[in-house]
Amino acid sequence: MTRCWFVDDHRADHRITKLCKLVELPRATYYRWANAAPSRRLLDDAYLANEIVDIYRQSRGTYGSPRVWGQLRRAGISVGEKRVARIMAELGLIGAHSRKRWRRGANTAPAGDLLERDFTAEASDLRWVADITEFGCLDGKLFLAGIVDLHDRGICGWSMGERQTTDLVVNALVMALARRDPDAELIHHADKGPQYTAVEFTNRLADWNLRASYSSTGDCFDNAAMESVWASVKREIRHLHGDWRHLTRSQLRTILFDYIETFYNRARHQARLEHRTPAETYAASAA
Repeated sequence: MTRCWFVDDHRADHRITKLCKLVELPRATYYRWANAAPSRRLLDDAYLANEIVDIYRQSRGTYGSPRVWGQLRRAGISVGEKRVARIMAELGLIGAHSRKRWRRGANTAPAGDLLERDFTAEASDLRWVADITEFGCLDGKLFLAGIVDLHDRGICGWSMGERQTTDLVVNALVMALARRDPDAELIHHADKGPQYTAVEFTNRLADWNLRASYSSTGDCFDNAAMESVWASVKREIRHLHGDWRHLTRSQLRTILFDYIETFYNRARHQARLEHRTPAETYAASAA
C-alpha cells in the first residue's frame, strides 16, 4: 500500500481527495488504511520498498523485478519474487525490457537517422547496422540478433535466444565491441524496436561513446542493408540444410554458428567486396 503512504506523507500540504485521485487510490481504501493499526506485513512492505528503490536507482532504472529480487537475495533478504513485482508496480518502477506495453513511442527514439539509406563506409568500424530475425523451428522460435559492418560486410556481432529480449541485442553488441574495439566515430544503426531503444542498450552505446542512429518507424528500406544480409543467410541455410521448421532450436544454433563463423565471415566471397571475404576486407582495412 505504498500509495497510501504517499497520500499520508503529503496530506498536510494537499487535500486528501486530490492526492487519492493523483495516485488512483479510492479514498475509502486510504481511510481504512489510515485508521487501522499497521500490520507486520505492511511494515515489512515499507522496509522492502526502501531496499527496492535503492537497488533500482543503483541500476540506473534498468532492473526489472527478477533482477531486483536477485539482488535482494544476494543481500540476504528472503522475499518472494511476486511480492517484489507487486511492490515495484505500486511504486511505478519499470525496468528495461522488450514487452510491447512498455515500448517507446514511435517518435521517441534516442536519435534520428544518421545514415539516410547510405549503406556505404570508407573503412571498417565506421558504420554498423543491426537487426533481429527469427526462425520457426520444430520446438519453437529461435531469434538471431546481428550486427553487420557496412565496409567489410562481416557479421561482427551476433547472439541467439528463444525470446526477443534486450539482452539479446546487448550480447550481440558486446561481441562486436570485443572483436573490433571501435572508436567514437562509429555509427550504430537499427530500427526503433524496443530492444534497441531500451535504456540498457542505449547505455552500452553511451559507455563506448558510439553514435546511435534509428530508421523510420515501419520502413524496412531504412535498414535495407541488414535486411539483405538476413535474406542471404536464410536462403543459403535453406539451401544447405533444408527447411529449418524440421530442425530443433539446438540443431539450428549449431548450424548458424558454423555458417556465420566458419563460412560467412571467413570463406564466403562477395562480389561487392571484389570477390574477397569479409575477414580479408576487414584485415586490409585494419592494416
